[in-house]
This record gives sequence, C-alpha cells and structure tokens, in this order.
Amino acid sequence: MTVWDDLVGQERVVEILRRAVAGEAHAMTHAWLVTGPPGSGRSNAARAFAAALQCERGGCGECSACRTALSGAHPDVTLVRTEQLSIGVDEVRELVRRAAMSPTLGRYQVLVVEDADRVTERGADALLKSIEEPAARTVWLLCAPTPDDVVVTIRSRCRRIELSTPNAGAVAGLLVRRDGVPPELAEFAARVAQGHIGRARMLARNEAARTRRAELLTLPGRLTSLADCLHAAAGLVESAAQEAAAATAELDVREREKLSEALGFGTKGARPRNAQAALRELDEQQKARAKRLQRDALDRVLTELTTYYRDVLLVQTGVSSELINAELRAEIETVARRDSAEGTLRRIDAILACREALEGNVAPLLAMESLLVSVSAER
Repeated sequence: MTVWDDLVGQERVVEILRRAVAGEAHAMTHAWLVTGPPGSGRSNAARAFAAALQCERGGCGECSACRTALSGAHPDVTLVRTEQLSIGVDEVRELVRRAAMSPTLGRYQVLVVEDADRVTERGADALLKSIEEPAARTVWLLCAPTPDDVVVTIRSRCRRIELSTPNAGAVAGLLVRRDGVPPELAEFAARVAQGHIGRARMLARNEAARTRRAELLTLPGRLTSLADCLHAAAGLVESAAQEAAAATAELDVREREKLSEALGFGTKGARPRNAQAALRELDEQQKARAKRLQRDALDRVLTELTTYYRDVLLVQTGVSSELINAELRAEIETVARRDSAEGTLRRIDAILACREALEGNVAPLLAMESLLVSVSAER
C-alpha cells in the first residue's frame, strides 16, 4: 500500500506528482498550489506528496519516512492547519524561518499549508520572499479551494495542480477497502456526501451523524409558519454552537493550562508579567476557532438543504439523473408537483445568499432566520 492509494479519482494528479518525485526533467519545482473542491483530498494529496519526497522509494507507505511524514512527526515536514479564521503574519514568519533551514534527516524541507486561503495579506507579504528566493531543498505545498482564494503574487509563483471531485463509486470503494464499511452503507454515504471523502467517512462510521442528517431533511416540510421558521433557525444555530463547543472543549482546557504553566502561574511568589494580556489573547483565539467551527457546522446544514432542493428541481425538470436523497423520492416527487421549478430555484438562491451572509460575518441567527423565512414564504 503506497501513500497514493487514498487519492481516489485523482489519477492524473498522482501521475504528475509521481514524475516530480522521480526527478523527471522539468517535473519538480519548489512551490506548489493544490486546489480542488471540499472533500476532494487537497490535504491528503499534499501530505502524500510530502511523504513521497522524503521516501527513498518514492512513497512506499511503509517506511519510517512515509509514516512520520503522513502523521506530522517527520522533522523535515511541517504541517500547518489552522482552526482560526486566519493565519497571521507571526505564524507565517515562523514558517519562513523553518523554510530557510536545511533538511536534518530527509531529502527536502517540506512545508504544507493546508489552509493557504486563510493567510492574511501581511502574512502573504512575508511568505512571498521565501517563495521568490527559495532555499535549496525547500518545497512549499499550499492548499486552497481555488487559485483565486490565494493572492495573485503567491499563486503566480506556484505550479498548480487541481483535484476533481471523485465519483461516488470511487469513494464507496475507498470506504470499504480502507475503513471496512459494509458495501451498502458505503454506497449510501458516498452518494449523499457527493464525493466529499471526509463527510462520507463520517456518515459511514457515525450513526448519530446519519440520524442528524435524516432529521435535517425533514425541515422543509415543517416550515409552515413564521414561528416554525424562527424556532427552527434558533435550534440550528444552537446545535451548531454546541457542536463547536464539544469539538474544542478539551483543546481549550489544554491550551489554557499550557499557557498558565508557561506564564508561571502556581509558582510560589511568582507574579507573571503581561499575564492578563496573554490570557485575553488566548480567549480571543479560542472564540475565533469556535466561531469558525460553528460556521462550518451551519455550512453543512446549507449543503444538505441544497441537495434536497436540487433533487426537487431534477424531478420538476425531468432531468435523468440519480437523486442524492433517493430514499426520499416519494416526498421529493410530492414537493415537486406542488411547486414550480422557478420556486425551487428561488429556494436554492436563498441558500446561496445565506452562505454568503455567513461568510460575510452576518450574525448566524439572523442569517438562518432570513433563510428559513424565505424558504417558507415560497411554499
């Protein structure tokens, strides 16, 4: 089993990266930009490439170099993934400092930035010089949804590789082979996840996630009054906040304990300087992380609602295509007969407007109330 095996549906990309690892003429460069839709495997591709660059056998997946590079334990592979809303200039400067070092054990000094689209403008300025004047044996691997999500001065100096959304069959096969998921459940998870590998894996392995999704898809039929809309919006926002809090609770405690220890709290007679400022900064970072996770949870809600109305539109327009929510076909056909394709398109537009509002930092409750009222009003 090689490091490339989990990159399902990305044969063209794997071939490009294999040639670069092999050192073929004009195949290798010092800076890469890996793009692709959510769930396509951007981070996995970058990690696999990083491991293969360190491996004497081009990514065997079995040696110490491969295992440590994939896990983040290799001394010459730096993996950066932020839970914050952005990657600031101080963090980028630390990466630039590491990029200037020679490899200690491996063949390259590799820096993988999984959220390059979150690098701030000042951070991009700090990164630019390192990419323009790279140190010998240093490789930057930047990941982002699209090239336009990265500032032009950075992306123009990177070689781009674009991943595509793998088909449901390929994702189902991966779940069966890698995770031991029963074939029928794997096919269901891959279909409803629409090629998003991480989402499919979670649905396949987590019965609670499947239950939450099923409950969410009953929402369109329950929005019969303004009170229903407001109550449902409040429930969705609260549920997303609880999900974010549960995901970060232990990490928040560990970070605070680590900072308190570094500041000298608990030491007899110690009076840490600037302690309150440091604790306040940590609180702000933790709140920003929770905000991002809440927004991500709400985005998943919007994605599921989009699949519902996408299926309704397919039935209304007579397009011959498999429904994402095939198990709800009878309900979807009933909704399709009751309304017009124009009405369904307006609902989908409302969902897109809500996503844009959340990205623009509109209060989540206000954005979700506006969405559900719009959806209900069109019924």
